[in-house]
Amino acid sequence: MNKKILIISSEHTGHGHKSIAESLQEKVGENEQTEIHVVDGFALGGSALLNIGKSYGPITRYSAQLWNAIWHVSAMNSYVIDKVVENLIKDDFMVLLDEVKPDVILSIHPNFNGSVINILRKERIQIPFGTLIADLVNIYPLWCDPRADFILSPTKEAKGKCLEYGVPKEKIHVVGFPVRERFLGHQRKPFEMKSELNFLMMSGGEGVGDMNAIAENLLNHFDCTVTIIAGRNETLKAELESSLKPRFDKRVDVLGFTKNIQDLMLAADIGIMRGSPNTMFEAVATNLPIIITGALPGQEKDNPLFAEKHLLGVYCQDNENLKSIIDQLLANDGEKLKMIMESQRKFINPQAAQDILNFVTSAEKAKLKSRKRRRTPLVLATRKSFKKFKRRKPLKKLIRRVG
Repeated sequence: MNKKILIISSEHTGHGHKSIAESLQEKVGENEQTEIHVVDGFALGGSALLNIGKSYGPITRYSAQLWNAIWHVSAMNSYVIDKVVENLIKDDFMVLLDEVKPDVILSIHPNFNGSVINILRKERIQIPFGTLIADLVNIYPLWCDPRADFILSPTKEAKGKCLEYGVPKEKIHVVGFPVRERFLGHQRKPFEMKSELNFLMMSGGEGVGDMNAIAENLLNHFDCTVTIIAGRNETLKAELESSLKPRFDKRVDVLGFTKNIQDLMLAADIGIMRGSPNTMFEAVATNLPIIITGALPGQEKDNPLFAEKHLLGVYCQDNENLKSIIDQLLANDGEKLKMIMESQRKFINPQAAQDILNFVTSAEKAKLKSRKRRRTPLVLATRKSFKKFKRRKPLKKLIRRVG
């Protein structure tokens, strides 16, 4: 019998959650005994909660300080958020459980950890529940509900924050950050000095940051080409094209949301990006030296320092320093670039997605053994407890299934 994993993700709060889900789904093709069902947690809460999820892009794109305030206020009121989300998603979540009948539930978005645990406990449903943290250092309290059966952490730094929030040590497992298969397994040639550098600029799926000023700095000071990924921000794409193309012509290429980022990373000599966990680790997986020029306040605040600490890249806090930083990277035949590339190869765990999938599939067995020792049935909810919840919409339309 196939093991069914229900993943609670998000379609609209950045692209990182979707990328993590995809990295796990890819591994299911190698394991015919496992099924993955992915659902957008925000969609379970009807239009009210879905609109909150969709607001993430515009807020982070146009008002980083507003997002900073929201992040910190939410961090201080995690209990309230859990209760509100619980009330919004409960009916559809119970119907979802009845339709999918998962053996284990994995949340990869912080807004659905405490709320789902609340529902499972109140309805006396003993399905194993775990969290896969999608941030690196600045961990939201909502990630760290000590009632979870397990918490999978991408870094030791995130594990440390979980311990600060009171999660028992034995529940936290450092597994690395999962990256999609197409970013892995490439043999990049050692860096060699050449007459023209190729820079890749990107700032997350939402396209934020002063990309125009950074591109001008590069194009004015180096013999180079610059490829810019503006993400879903069509306004930014149009502005960059109208500003840069007339002056720099073929030296600059502005793209919107693209699915072949791995090819662009492999073709580039240096990546310049925001401190988004997903983007950073995809660059590391392709062995692309990175310069981090900023980060969203809140969950990304210390990611640039994380990259420097582990020699995965360098941090440029001021665009005025960009030229001197690149000069330092290129000095002595690119000595520092080569050091970064070597450090990246040692740091990345290319098996992270498989390790996570293996852990999650074994979690159901571990909890079953625990329940048997306590002589408690695995699922205590009856069919009546499911039938009392009425669905708002056909939930099958919300679920993406693999396996």
